[in-house]
Amino acid sequence: MKALITSTLLILVTFTVSTGFKSDSAERPAEQIQWMSIEEAYAKIQKEPRKVLIDLYTDWCGWCKVMDRETFKDKAVIDYVNKKYYAVKLDAEQKEAIKLGNQNFKYLAQGGRGINEIALALTNNQPSYPTTVFLDDQFNMIQPLPGYLKAKEFHQIITFIGEDYHKKEAFETYKAKTYTERFPAK
Repeated sequence: MKALITSTLLILVTFTVSTGFKSDSAERPAEQIQWMSIEEAYAKIQKEPRKVLIDLYTDWCGWCKVMDRETFKDKAVIDYVNKKYYAVKLDAEQKEAIKLGNQNFKYLAQGGRGINEIALALTNNQPSYPTTVFLDDQFNMIQPLPGYLKAKEFHQIITFIGEDYHKKEAFETYKAKTYTERFPAK
């Protein structure tokens, strides 16, 4: 009798799990930013051009961790980044070489810590962490933006660049007028 009850419960649990918890992820926005490597973004941009957002960080950077925990967990930020950008997580101290097309970026050992040449290139030789780097759909620099940003500030910036307002108006004008009209609740 015990075996019958156990097997019935097992069947019921299996049925519930397989039918009741179906994933509808195709209908739901992602719950996190879809990060990729810079090499993956470079390959994707060749087939489907899109702007690139790079989170340049180090594992010892406290403000980088705060951005990961707060800014990059904000639903509006997640939705917009996943829709408009290829999002790249890039460790500035990555020791493995990076190859993008004909360019090679290698690790430079310096003092106690080193740096990958790509981090220098992306920060105009002024590394600071975190730095958010924006590239256009041809992998050309739009803007490196050093420092920690709260979710609302970050959302203003990603929409300003993502919608090409950076080509049309000053950021202060965008924040004061255009952004508040487009995102009244934010």
